[in-house]
Amino acid sequence: MLEILYQDEYLVAINKPHGLLVHRSSIANDASEFALQILRDQLGQKVYPAHRIDRKTGGLLLFALDKDTEIAMQKQFANNQVSKTYLALVRGYAPDAGEIDYALRKENGTLQDAFTAYTTLQRAELDIPLGKHQTSRYSLLEVKPRTGRMHQIRKHLAHIFYPIIGDRTHGCNKQNKLFKERWAIETMFLHAANVSFTHPVTNKAISINAGLQPEFKEVLKLMAMDFNF
Repeated sequence: MLEILYQDEYLVAINKPHGLLVHRSSIANDASEFALQILRDQLGQKVYPAHRIDRKTGGLLLFALDKDTEIAMQKQFANNQVSKTYLALVRGYAPDAGEIDYALRKENGTLQDAFTAYTTLQRAELDIPLGKHQTSRYSLLEVKPRTGRMHQIRKHLAHIFYPIIGDRTHGCNKQNKLFKERWAIETMFLHAANVSFTHPVTNKAISINAGLQPEFKEVLKLMAMDFNF
């Protein structure tokens, strides 16, 4: 059963576990479960993804319950009219706050403007030597992407040298290996924490929060960080 965070006659939001695909994909033939099918069976009706989040990202995922609402919400996401907030655990001591204005290239080579703002919420230092460093340092960031490019947060944080822990594609291989070998942890620590938008039918202001998944809470506990989000 998926955790339902919000539901009315037009929209439903779930708290997606890390590792669960949104829907079937030809590039992930190893998967047998998908959020769309699980939610459809759970509700007993068709559901339509209003947006996407990565397979390895946990947290808030919004679905429409009819085609018109799906189209309306997808337009809001495409036009950057939806406010999105993520939590990310990254390597290193990140600055207190920053903005990343760095264009990202699509698969066809076209460059797209991309903008991300972040704030550092907490920092931790573990007495574990790694490479040339005597300790291992980490930061928990609140991240607000203003645009919605593929892997935007992952690419932007890697671009400023604070990659997300567990990100196999854009992250730090040494840190990922450490987490796997020392704690048997392979989760990518990126969590979709909030979406805020204008309801496409009622025009009411909607704000939905998603609590951290258990593995994210565990790693914050390991680092003696507060996880009351």
